[in-house]
Amino acid sequence: MFNFFKNISKKQSYAPLIEAINNFEPALEKLTDEELKKRSEGIKKSVAEDTNFNLDDLLPEAFALTREAAKRTLNQRHFDVQLIGGIVLHQGKIAEMLTGEGKTLAATAPAYLNALTGKGVHIITVNDYLARRDAVWMGQIYYALGMSVGCLTHESAYLYDPGYVNEKDKERDILGGFKVIQDFLKPISRREAYQVDILYGTNHEFGFDFLRDNLAYRLEDQAQSNKYNYAIIDEVDSILIDEARTPLIIAAPDAESSDYYRIFSKVVERLQKDEDYAVDEKMKSVNITDVGIDKVEKILSVENFYGSENFRLVHYLEESLRAKALFHLDKNYVVKNGEIIIVDEFTGRMMHGRRYSGGLHQAIEAKEGVAIKQESKTFAQITIQNYFRLYKKIAGMTGTAQTSAEEFHKVYNLEVVSIPSNKPTIRQDLSDLIYKNLEAKYRAVIDEIKNRHSMGQPILIGTASIEKNEILSDLLKQVGIPYEVLNAKNHEREGAIIAQAGKLGAVTVATNMAGRGVDIVLGGNPADPLEAQKIKEIGGLHIIGTERHEARRIDNQLRGRGGRQGDQGSSQFFLSLEDDLLRIFSGEKIKSFMERFNLPEDQPIESKLVSKVVNEAQKKIEGLNFDARKHLLDFDDVLNKQRTAVYSKRQAILGSQAIGEELKKIIFSAFERIKNQVANEEELKKILNESGIELSEGGLLNIDVEIESLLKDFQEQTKMKILGILDMLWMSHLENMEALSESVRLRAYGQHDPLVEYRHEGRRLFKDLFVNFEGLVFGNIFKTQAGTGNQSQGVKKVVLSNEINSGQKKIGRNDLCFCGSNKKYKKCHGA
Repeated sequence: MFNFFKNISKKQSYAPLIEAINNFEPALEKLTDEELKKRSEGIKKSVAEDTNFNLDDLLPEAFALTREAAKRTLNQRHFDVQLIGGIVLHQGKIAEMLTGEGKTLAATAPAYLNALTGKGVHIITVNDYLARRDAVWMGQIYYALGMSVGCLTHESAYLYDPGYVNEKDKERDILGGFKVIQDFLKPISRREAYQVDILYGTNHEFGFDFLRDNLAYRLEDQAQSNKYNYAIIDEVDSILIDEARTPLIIAAPDAESSDYYRIFSKVVERLQKDEDYAVDEKMKSVNITDVGIDKVEKILSVENFYGSENFRLVHYLEESLRAKALFHLDKNYVVKNGEIIIVDEFTGRMMHGRRYSGGLHQAIEAKEGVAIKQESKTFAQITIQNYFRLYKKIAGMTGTAQTSAEEFHKVYNLEVVSIPSNKPTIRQDLSDLIYKNLEAKYRAVIDEIKNRHSMGQPILIGTASIEKNEILSDLLKQVGIPYEVLNAKNHEREGAIIAQAGKLGAVTVATNMAGRGVDIVLGGNPADPLEAQKIKEIGGLHIIGTERHEARRIDNQLRGRGGRQGDQGSSQFFLSLEDDLLRIFSGEKIKSFMERFNLPEDQPIESKLVSKVVNEAQKKIEGLNFDARKHLLDFDDVLNKQRTAVYSKRQAILGSQAIGEELKKIIFSAFERIKNQVANEEELKKILNESGIELSEGGLLNIDVEIESLLKDFQEQTKMKILGILDMLWMSHLENMEALSESVRLRAYGQHDPLVEYRHEGRRLFKDLFVNFEGLVFGNIFKTQAGTGNQSQGVKKVVLSNEINSGQKKIGRNDLCFCGSNKKYKKCHGA
């Protein structure tokens, strides 16, 4: 026990807790299932009745109850290391647990403990499949303890119910010895899902629900109900770091610019790299040259392309050039069913519903010749970082966190704690092999696969993109080796493919997704221990990496697919000087090293010096990516304060039982401002009359009484009208802030700090927003009350409802406008 805790920071805080948890076990084992549930429900009731309760005091018994329920329902008993991981999660930290150490089970104890408060626990997964799987699999534990469990997916929301049978879906998916039974998931509304004790779902689903809630026009249309209590984030590095560069955005079609993108797609096709434009692969940027500008002006017959009258044309050119030079098919995106779907560069998963902003997505659509969707007007947006900052407490778990510990601390104030493995890791991580070119590297990879496959050893080959995935697939076909492919194009079969990846003779080619979050079981079937034993005797699962990724964490994740829970296993990376990482960052150093020894093409080098150069290149890129995320967050922090203020105001209006009281504050604030700005009393009276306020004999002396009298007659529909005005201004403000963020970057050339400029001018724009809001309400609300009281009926039908497809809000051009004007969108804000 001493040696075990010696490896954990702050070991003294864990050993007594583990002992206290274990002391409950004998007594709990004697309880019947019903008594176990009653004991759990009793604790929950006492927590609800005691306002001074301390969750830490309940930890030992709550963790012991969870372990006992797991033993009975899953026949799995939490290892002590899993309990340690659970304690770290409860403390609001990141538990770094090696791949295969059972993070999913470890999360159940802190989830149950925190759910005792009745405030809800959200468990964030990396995809819908895992959300469904874990809700059913771990749901058995929670259900045995009297807790309700649900999950959110892209299509729907579900409640775990062992008695529910879905006749339409009888499919059974065997995974790691556990049957994922969809019958147990009962469809419910999203609002109902957020009422359960423990809710599984992806970060996108939780984030988009937050944005949708802040577009709702009725309280009953809001799903989350401001429940941001405690979140446990699985694969926390993937979610809080890898995906944090792309904000969540709800948008709608705006101006019709499809034709321009088609034109400029053809224009940039005629431009030559290095002559007409320069690409900086390190910074991932592209800049047109003077020669290129002359060529564009000639093609388009434009005299001064960068003149103020052509600023929109510049936008189309820049986005089309980025689409051509920096974004590549089957690497950054795929074409599926006539649509461009972004591929997550870190996980290889398709990101349904996500679109590149600023016109880039349209430029890629034009480049690939698919239907071009209209450019979007942003309704609502938030970064992943700022969404999770809404929670009172967040925690995370992953197999690879220490390499990003600094970022976790600086951005999220999260400490990383490394948890030792239950059994010693005996996987052999072999030295990298580096070849002169891609062709030599692939020959070596195929030879290695042939040799190991002939012995029956299961092999998992990791690639950095779908394109490389398919190159390797073709090579395997040529030599007649049977294989399975796992990438964003067939992710629907991910569970089934990974479940068989550990079988005798299995060869699996995968992008970085590599079944993250899913066990690769040796033998593929726990019911056949003989096959598993044979595989262990020939070395276990062998991992082949075909190139190093930008982030060391991704390489470590791939290695971690083998040698789980003390199993046999091995890994090795095959690199070439033509790999992007080496070519861009360290190619010359290694090339001169290889030429010094005059090695033949097929002779690899194994050198600590070369491995050091590779690691330095990765650290350099990680630093650049950290800076990019930090830059995004610094700018979004400015917008986040504004968003918080607007959403708070919106919620106050939406939740006010007597709208007159909230409206009174707005009206009198506007009146005071107007009174201080006008020259004389006559002008003020004129403004009041134009706003629909007719003064009685008392004149301005009785203005308070006049306004309060008018406010008495306001109904629920007025609330919607006010919200429409606020939403309209907020959307325009988002557009203004986006334009501001682009313009302040140029000021760096004038020795001005872009962030300082953004804060200063953003503050002025935001102040104008509320001045305009109060002015528009004051100037319109009394006029519309008299003759157009039914306008709000149209508002209910339009954009700001509860139905959003693919994470993107669609407004038909013939729909009524969201602002409540009773005009069609194309004649109002869509004009």
